[in-house]
Amino acid sequence: MKTSHAFLLIGAALAWGGSARAQQPAPDAKAVYEQARATAEANFKAARARCDLIAGNPHDLCMAEARAARVRIEEEAEAAYKNTLSAYTQARMRIASANYDRDKVRCASLTGNDRDVCMEQAKATLIAAQADAKADRKAIEARQDAREDKLAAEYRVALQKCDAYAGAVKDQCVSAAKTAFGR
Repeated sequence: MKTSHAFLLIGAALAWGGSARAQQPAPDAKAVYEQARATAEANFKAARARCDLIAGNPHDLCMAEARAARVRIEEEAEAAYKNTLSAYTQARMRIASANYDRDKVRCASLTGNDRDVCMEQAKATLIAAQADAKADRKAIEARQDAREDKLAAEYRVALQKCDAYAGAVKDQCVSAAKTAFGR
């Protein structure tokens, strides 16, 4: 589970960390996305066939694990395809929810206090994963805001330096500052 969180966090940081890049997915991104969805579906069908050989609660657990694995692959692929911070956060939330559903099925085989503890642990894991996703999103947004504020301040400094000149030299200096800071 930590691997998928690390993957999503790194992907979100890389996607969000760049400057004003186009939000359009790359031409081959759709093919990669469709391939990942097809792979997830094929893996799910194979897992479902293995699960059909089992009966009772182990069957339910096997199916829940297969569904959680499919959700993880599909959500990671969709987040990478959309390549937005919102998509990465939403993917992490859905993966956490799928893992919670799997954990509830795992707890169903227990009885008494063991079941109660298992359910509380599953709920705590869900809440922790959701909180981490929200906190990571806020941290990335804060870094992006700080980066934009720093660039705006540096741009104002560059324009202030241009005030020392006059005429065509000043115009050239202002033009160079605008080009350098993408304004």
